[in-house]
Amino acid sequence: MHLSEISHPNQLHGLSIHQLEEIARQIREKHLETVATSGGHLGPGLGVVELTLGLYQTLDLDRDKVLWDVGHQAYPHKIITGRYHNFHTLRQKDGVAGYLKRCESKFDHFGAGHASTSISAALGMALARDMKGDNFKVAAIIGDGALTGGMALEAINHAGHLPKTNMLVVLNDNEMSISPNVGAISRYLNKMRLSPPIQFLKDNLEEQFKHIPFVGETFTPEMERLKEGMKRLAVSKVGAVIEELGFTYIGPVDGHNLEELITTFKQAHEIPGPVLVHVSTTKGKGYAVAEEDQVGYHAQNPFNLATGKALPANKPKPPKYSKVFAHTLVKLAENNPKIIGITAAMGTGTCLDKLHAKLPKQYIDVGIAEQHAVTLAAGLACEGMRPVAGIYSTFLQRAYDQIIHDVCIQKLPVFFCLDRAGIVGADGPTHQGMYDIAYLRCIPNMVIMAPKDEGELQRMVVTGIDYTDGPIAMRYPRGNGYGVPLMEEGWEAIPIGKGEILRNGDDVLILGYGSMVHPAIQTAEILSEHGIAATVVNARFVKPLDTELILPLAQRIGQVVTMEEGCLMGGFGSAVTEALMDNNVLAPVLRLGVPDKLVDHAKPDESKADLGLTPSQMAERILQSFKSKLSTVNV
Repeated sequence: MHLSEISHPNQLHGLSIHQLEEIARQIREKHLETVATSGGHLGPGLGVVELTLGLYQTLDLDRDKVLWDVGHQAYPHKIITGRYHNFHTLRQKDGVAGYLKRCESKFDHFGAGHASTSISAALGMALARDMKGDNFKVAAIIGDGALTGGMALEAINHAGHLPKTNMLVVLNDNEMSISPNVGAISRYLNKMRLSPPIQFLKDNLEEQFKHIPFVGETFTPEMERLKEGMKRLAVSKVGAVIEELGFTYIGPVDGHNLEELITTFKQAHEIPGPVLVHVSTTKGKGYAVAEEDQVGYHAQNPFNLATGKALPANKPKPPKYSKVFAHTLVKLAENNPKIIGITAAMGTGTCLDKLHAKLPKQYIDVGIAEQHAVTLAAGLACEGMRPVAGIYSTFLQRAYDQIIHDVCIQKLPVFFCLDRAGIVGADGPTHQGMYDIAYLRCIPNMVIMAPKDEGELQRMVVTGIDYTDGPIAMRYPRGNGYGVPLMEEGWEAIPIGKGEILRNGDDVLILGYGSMVHPAIQTAEILSEHGIAATVVNARFVKPLDTELILPLAQRIGQVVTMEEGCLMGGFGSAVTEALMDNNVLAPVLRLGVPDKLVDHAKPDESKADLGLTPSQMAERILQSFKSKLSTVNV
């Protein structure tokens, strides 16, 4: 059977090990060809090919449910669940999503973008199954990185207290960070420990001794110790912890040995209660370049498959915002030992790995634990340190309670640097940084700013470090800057709450925030071609808003437009409208931003066009919205 013939995972049933190995080879070939062309996550999916095939061999996917923690390791799953023929559209507009989406396939049982959610969702499904009297199997696959998230540990703790709830957790350990070496002895001992005779003895020994004359119940404590000793037979340190939490532990198992995987999963399905199978895999398996650089090839832009090298750009690009942020922070940290950079397992993505390389004692990676990262930062701030939490906008949502309770209520000087704010592109709704303006603006004591370009970002890094009256947040977009001149040192802080006028005009006031400032200038230039003169303001701060600058301009010009790359509800435009109303400035406001809808995966420019946020589209909307007033102007 060829991979292209598989449209349903149940077609794997009955295939020989040799046939499955051939399917595995074809999956890797398809995976590599696609990611090399379109970009995407590379290493995670390559590492779970045999795990996927082995598990699906033991399940009926018309009934049983599999939940993948973080969808980027589920590319093999997508390929064998009816998406082979359009897999080449991966992460492209209207194509196959890079993460799991319930609306994309009946086999995507739970959407997965953020880590550490699979066990909780799987347990919920298992409990619902039992309440309804159904009997399907539920399996959750989670990586060792995602297992560092508190939510996953909470779910394990809960499931371990439900010994009658059958569910399977597959721990995909692809970095050998928590597992011992896989070998014949551990496999043999696990086989022995979980064999029917040993299980019978473990479960029944105590009951049998109760019937011995003169022993009965008085022997129970000794029997309990004996039973627990047998339970721990051949269990690794990881397994001992898992079994203490109420799971039956199996592993570690060779994640690239199909025969062993199939045997193990069949065995696991027969064990009552929650079971964890510990599978050891190699990230990037089958592609030597990715195996050798597992961090660098976790995800890739389009690259040359033969060499593994990124495809050359047509022309040099300006530096990325993330790199400018990290470079500036490192320069400041070299002269200030109180500066501590904090990341939640995204050191490379946020470029804080540059701080780690230069000043490792001033760098902390907490793992996939954003809640802990924020409260850790609060604790550092209590002791006079200058914590800088570099976290993606979408991931900071996971620590909302900590932002409010542990930072803002106590007015602690934590500097939040929100990478990937706004429209991020191919990763889709789970990763769009749409909501940070709205979810931070409503919290007392919080200062919020956004740079118009990478040069202003440098000044805002200094502003954030210098500000000690409470928490302060800076949002900045994914991708490259505009190529403005950068400084190596000597940056000046920006006065808190102060914007700037970039262009003067008497017909319409355009207030741009962050990444929308340059498009605001371009929009003003288009309007000028129609005889409309616009004042353009770089707001810089959404809180505190520069009302001293904005209110008189709005009063005089009489027509206001706000532009933001974030949700309109509760966003920058809402802040401006509230300020005008509160100060009795009666001027119509056109708010341009992201409406109340999810932004799907596509190139950022494609998404902006769909949302009407290109300069030409915004100019047209301004002309239409203020048509009656602007008709008095020579056009």
